[in-house]
Amino acid sequence: MKHILLGVTGSIAAYKAVDLASRLGKEGHSVHTILTKAAVQFIAPLTFQTITGNKAVTDMFENYVPEVEHISLAKQADLALIAPATANFIAKAAAGIADDMLTTTLLAVRDTPILVCPAMNTAMYENPITQRNIRTLRELGYRFVEPREARLACGDVGRGALADLDTILSAVREELA
Repeated sequence: MKHILLGVTGSIAAYKAVDLASRLGKEGHSVHTILTKAAVQFIAPLTFQTITGNKAVTDMFENYVPEVEHISLAKQADLALIAPATANFIAKAAAGIADDMLTTTLLAVRDTPILVCPAMNTAMYENPITQRNIRTLRELGYRFVEPREARLACGDVGRGALADLDTILSAVREELA
């Protein structure tokens, strides 16, 4: 059994992360979820808790206990998977900003692969700043599962939709092998 840290950010694709967590659990992995405040606007933490059997973390200071949660989550992770990953998350990660539980935990991850699955509007994905941030993260060892071209929530058609779950699961298996 591998421990997977699943970061969920505030994208309309957040609902797909529930199926992803379920499928990872069915493959025998222990999934620990961190949702950003924006992600909670799209999907409830209780959904992930029910699917994974583990607490879904949303706040660095909620129910504070002596165990430093972001450090323990980072230490036990065999893989950090961010799906979906918004342009905001990618920008903060590239700049080293640690202002929420997800970004703080990722800064504590050592010797563990970090797999990022972008999901955003095509213009945002193709924006030179976002592309620079992705290059920066790649240089730091982050790996990416590229978004697919599809009709997006805003009605635009283009690259930016979360990769198919089968593609993400294949990338997870490859990272864990």
